[in-house]
Amino acid sequence: MGVTKTDLFTDKQNEMAAMAKAIAHPARIAILQQLKKTNACVCGELVDDLGLAQATISQHLKELKNVGLINGTVEGTSVCYCINPRMWKQYQQLFAGLFTDVADCGDCC
Repeated sequence: MGVTKTDLFTDKQNEMAAMAKAIAHPARIAILQQLKKTNACVCGELVDDLGLAQATISQHLKELKNVGLINGTVEGTSVCYCINPRMWKQYQQLFAGLFTDVADCGDCC
C-alpha cells in the first residue's frame, strides 16, 4: 500500500479533499439533502425517508458529524440531527472557489 503524500499539497487542497471524502457517498448526500429539505432537527425519520437500515444511517450520520457538517443532540432516547450552518457555509465557499467558470478551449481535448 502506498504512502499518502499529503505534504505535497497545500492545506486548502488537503482540506478540500477531506471534505470531498466526507460527502463522497450517495447515502451521505441523500442524508444531507433530507436534512436540508426538512430545515429542522430530524430524529428517527431518516430510516423511513431513505429506506436504509438504521445501522447504515447511523454510520453515515457519524461520519457527517465527525467532519462537522451536521450537529446531533440527544432528545430522550434518540439523537436528533440538523445541518451545521457554519460548516455548510465553509464547504460552500471552498467548493465554489473550485467550480468557477473555465475558459472554453474549443476542441483541445
